[in-house]
Amino acid sequence: MNWRMYGGELDIVARRGNLLVVCEVKARANNAFGSPAEALTPRKQQLVRRAGRAFVDEQGLTRCRVRYDLACVTGTQLEVHVDAF
Repeated sequence: MNWRMYGGELDIVARRGNLLVVCEVKARANNAFGSPAEALTPRKQQLVRRAGRAFVDEQGLTRCRVRYDLACVTGTQLEVHVDAF
């Protein structure tokens, strides 16, 4: 699911047992202006982590372990980086 809050949003949030996965999605038609992974700047990582903490607090999921993944889409190719940041 996608989740929004004032000042941020989470692209994909999934839960299995005590693991909560927050997955940031970055897409590009091609790599002409850089790869999708390069678009995940330290500032964007900070914003996603902040939104992830807000989600955990709002949902009362304090016992969950949170993992941050990155899904990179280039054209029709998908590459997922597990525990990316």
